[in-house]
Amino acid sequence: MAKAQITIPLDIPDVRVLQTTMGEQGEIIITIESTKKGTACRKCRRWITKLHGQDEWVTIRHLPAFGRMSYLRYRPQRYQCQDCEGHPTTTQSLEWHDSNSPHSYTYDNHILLQLVNATVEDVSHKEGLSYAGVVGTLERRIDASVDWTLLSEMDTLGLDEIALKKGQRNYVTLVTGRFRDGEIVILGVLPGHEKAEVVEFLRSIPQRILQKVQAVCCDLWEAYIEAVREEIPTARIVADRFHVARHYRKAADSLRKQELHRLKKELTKEEYQKLKGSLHAFRKNGRDLNKKERKTLRTFFQHSPSAKQAYVLRERLTTIFDMDLTKKQAQAKIKRWIQQVRASDLQCFDSFLKMLDRWWEEITNYFIHRENSGFVEGFNNKVKVLKRRCYGIFNLKHLFQRIYLDLHGYHLFAATTICA
Repeated sequence: MAKAQITIPLDIPDVRVLQTTMGEQGEIIITIESTKKGTACRKCRRWITKLHGQDEWVTIRHLPAFGRMSYLRYRPQRYQCQDCEGHPTTTQSLEWHDSNSPHSYTYDNHILLQLVNATVEDVSHKEGLSYAGVVGTLERRIDASVDWTLLSEMDTLGLDEIALKKGQRNYVTLVTGRFRDGEIVILGVLPGHEKAEVVEFLRSIPQRILQKVQAVCCDLWEAYIEAVREEIPTARIVADRFHVARHYRKAADSLRKQELHRLKKELTKEEYQKLKGSLHAFRKNGRDLNKKERKTLRTFFQHSPSAKQAYVLRERLTTIFDMDLTKKQAQAKIKRWIQQVRASDLQCFDSFLKMLDRWWEEITNYFIHRENSGFVEGFNNKVKVLKRRCYGIFNLKHLFQRIYLDLHGYHLFAATTICA
């Protein structure tokens, strides 16, 4: 009985299908020939049409079809230039295959799509490719640095550090950009987080882009701030609200730890047991507490008035940052908050007060347009997931490529992958 068959388009330009066969492993082998006439001379770049013969047969991997691997088999055509001395020959360039690649362009796109939010090892197993074969696709198709010619003006830059290996302090700096429509792009992965490295990168950004940057969001790392002040003097430096909040919340939490340590010694075991859960309740914002957590905090604060003071002051500062204020109004409210802290005789906020004094303008710049590094922090969380998924990526070039692919892979390759 004859097998049922269907016909589907190959979706490759300028080719003719000569034959389709099945290999020993069930793979589909499609023999084709180019219908394109001529190519550009490799020396003079003129278009040449005098056919000089064909190269040896080439077999390349193509998109899978119906769960089967498929391959394209063809003989590249060679053309001879009649204008250049010695009449050199040139192998025809094809839109669907790079002569240095074992894959068609379409199959490369398929591999890159599979690699989004996955590991090289995963894709290697799923596609029946070597590890090097998957990495080779990444190297051929994804640039290892930003192409500035493809970018228009952006209004916000983000600078943040991330450790390549937890606990090893081998920091790198991630430079991101945000456009007015909210799109986020990776601009660079710098080998360190010192001023010189940041200055060098900022100087590599074309002036047409740099001049349009209105704000730079970063944490309170002096190297970042000094580099931006020198290289983008017109940009507004905004201390990230997340990092500021982490400092004053940590200050209040340090007092909680001290008080619980004291109370563990002073209270009976039964009384101290009633404070169980105060850690999580204390760290939550007041508006997010449930009934049980409120009761736990009230019990804790009965034994520790100073912890209650720290909690109330912390919540007041958070409320200020949540309010729709001008920079001048915010500065006035924060100054009153500082007076309240000093009047309380609490010492847990001393280090934070020094930070406020040192970075006053950068911290209160947040209230001008309420800019923050939320987009940077969200982006960094993606990078951390990428590192864990891949068990660490220590090659900065590959890290940039993988970040770029995870950010833009679906947009770039999802619509181009069609079954053979």
